[in-house]
Amino acid sequence: MAHVKIFADSTSDLHPDWIRDYQIGIIPLYVVFDHQTYKDGLELNPKQLYDLVGQTGKLPKTAAPSPADFIASFQPYVDAGDHIICITLSSELSSTYQNAVIAAGEFPEGTISIVDSLNLSAGIGLQVLKAAQLAENGATIPEILSMLEQLRPKVDTEFVIDSLDYLHKGGRCSGMQNFVGSLLKIRPVIKVIMGKMTPAYKVRGSREKALDQMRNNALSYTASMDNDTIIVVHTMAEAEAKELQLTLQQHTKARQVLITEAGCVICSHCGPKTIGIIYASF
Repeated sequence: MAHVKIFADSTSDLHPDWIRDYQIGIIPLYVVFDHQTYKDGLELNPKQLYDLVGQTGKLPKTAAPSPADFIASFQPYVDAGDHIICITLSSELSSTYQNAVIAAGEFPEGTISIVDSLNLSAGIGLQVLKAAQLAENGATIPEILSMLEQLRPKVDTEFVIDSLDYLHKGGRCSGMQNFVGSLLKIRPVIKVIMGKMTPAYKVRGSREKALDQMRNNALSYTASMDNDTIIVVHTMAEAEAKELQLTLQQHTKARQVLITEAGCVICSHCGPKTIGIIYASF
């Protein structure tokens, strides 16, 4: 039986330990400052990105991997006789999925399966981890794809954005919304719904109040929450992520509450001190 190799793109925000432990292939997206292009996570990290934003006053653009990038990553494993499952950033947010599908079409039919996560950041990462665990235990391609089909709509991805500045600079909120939001200390809470970033609600006041609201939202689902894995993801907010991890460990039945840091693509759109909770609810 052919070995199953799991791939994801860099927006899955997988911790390096998870990538190593499960031998997950990562295909980076691109971050572009003026005429300089960097591979997310390989040639640029979040701290370097924020330093560049501070120096230039500009936000970078982001770009999907090309079909050629996917082909180059897939080819050695196909040549070795492996079958591939590649789980990508939501097709509602990027052309990454479409480019992966184009690349898969260059290989023999059935060799490569491309899965649209309909999610972002660790909302992809949770799906990737589940797939990698099944593959490690000898599951077949149909078994893994069936699991992902069932899991995908159950993944809850919610995060607090500390400042509207990055959404404003990236064209995702107006100058007036940014001004009023900053004046009133409004912190948006974003959910991923049907593959899109959707404002769930706004919390007026302190950052702690917004984080408490997000935590309480998650804890309200403990009865239906998958008891295997919860992921806390952050951008430059490690101390708060650890506090949130401890609370979730104490008040849920999860086997593990993991922490990971978002990569440059997510940082480009959400800014520093963003923090989120990802889990599956059945």
